[in-house]
Amino acid sequence: MTSLPAPDSARLAALNEHFRFGLSAADLDEFAPAVEATLTAPIAVEQLYRRAASPAPERSWAPPAPEHNRLGAWYVTTSIDGSSGGPLAGRTVAVKDNVAVAGVPMMNGSRTLEGFVPRQDATVVRRLLDAGATIAGKSVCEDLCFSGGSFTSQPGPVRNPWDTTRNSGGSSSGSGALVASGEVDLAVGGDQGGSIRIPAAFCGIVGHKPTHGLVPYTGAFPIERTIDHLGPMTRTVADAATMLSVLAGTDGADPRQSRQVEPVDYLAALTETASGLRVGVVAEGFGTAASDPEVDAAVHAAVDVLRSAGLAAEHVSIPWHLDAMHVWNVIATEGAAYQMLDGNAYGMNTDGFYDPELIAHFAAQRLERGHELSETVKLVGLSGRYTFEVGGGKYYAMARQLVPELRAAYDAALTDYDVLVMPTVPYTAKKIPPADVALGDYLDVALSMVGNTAPFDVTGHPACSVPAGLVDGLPTGLMIVGNTFDDATVLRVAHTYEQAVGGFPSPPALMSSAR
Repeated sequence: MTSLPAPDSARLAALNEHFRFGLSAADLDEFAPAVEATLTAPIAVEQLYRRAASPAPERSWAPPAPEHNRLGAWYVTTSIDGSSGGPLAGRTVAVKDNVAVAGVPMMNGSRTLEGFVPRQDATVVRRLLDAGATIAGKSVCEDLCFSGGSFTSQPGPVRNPWDTTRNSGGSSSGSGALVASGEVDLAVGGDQGGSIRIPAAFCGIVGHKPTHGLVPYTGAFPIERTIDHLGPMTRTVADAATMLSVLAGTDGADPRQSRQVEPVDYLAALTETASGLRVGVVAEGFGTAASDPEVDAAVHAAVDVLRSAGLAAEHVSIPWHLDAMHVWNVIATEGAAYQMLDGNAYGMNTDGFYDPELIAHFAAQRLERGHELSETVKLVGLSGRYTFEVGGGKYYAMARQLVPELRAAYDAALTDYDVLVMPTVPYTAKKIPPADVALGDYLDVALSMVGNTAPFDVTGHPACSVPAGLVDGLPTGLMIVGNTFDDATVLRVAHTYEQAVGGFPSPPALMSSAR
């Protein structure tokens, strides 16, 4: 854009109506020259920005060949080599497609971002390459990452490697499926309501949501700053610890990182014994309306394994856990409608990294192709915008004011226990619904599993899902939660469990038919 046309009288009238300024037509005519005079600044800023901006690097990529994408988990494939040495040398990584890899298309599972190619690598991508990893491609994710299923994504659903008729969990659906099937060694996931841990549980892998702010979100498509997380998805806890050591630390560009993060060797932390650590089994995480009793039983059996490994475990009640979803729902709907939709992903009013090209691309296509958004995103927009208009933002403000009380409830339990545990998700992977599924069933498959995961996106506590055994041949997850910035203890308990069970199983050969 080399010029910015001044608003005509109709546009000024619409703006006047939007703000309820009560200006007359004569008043607006008087304001028009003053408004036009202010436009020299955005024009100058755009010129200055373009003068300083560097082009995206040229990197090769390709759509996946159908015969090599049976799970629908790849968006595009690449082979971007990192440093010749480092802790991840020789390891292949899938990057969730809400995370920017410069010069490679980024769709975020949505037609509203289709065609966008970022100029800069996300911080986590730079760190992976510096650590020697090879970026093998972009993994499919749910539409704008707002689903715990794996069927709202574009260009198509992601299938579970344990049973290809079932969903792989979301929103990091492709990352979970690719790691579980062995197509990559490691993957980057994102988590705002459980989107690392849900696919980890459904696909039978390790998924670690770090403490909020431990891993920079810079260069990833935001949903809501206070709940945005990135983290590792791997087959072993040791790999998750190694990857977290690479990803963690401040980058100076992410407003989510409000404190300096001291480096931790998470892999070395696994060598410390977990024997004697105290485990609180959260009663409210079991026996919910959505719970499968067999999943609850599998997680209780996993707790018995921890006891046999020398940890002390007992039940603890945290009543706030049952109300936590109300707080998350307001933040995730009103907050996301305000920032992700009306704010075109980034919103305003904070320091840190912004992606003007992504904002412009999404702003245009969100309006032009809004009808192609998933039903979950449409629900967020309808509900979140409505409560904002009715309450003027008071419901979001109330929810944010309740967060310290909610966080304190878990912190109080964590003074008596080193970690808290519960099922990651209340049931095993569900069938992928047909395209003509009724809205109620659509939303149930997409959102009904987040009751235990979403609270810790709000509070920021680290939470790791590890496989807790099979129910009818499908994986379940044990979720381990710890004190903020004590990710090392969470991973240590997870590693102890993994060692005690002799490692985690891999899915059988891919099946083309239902059980």
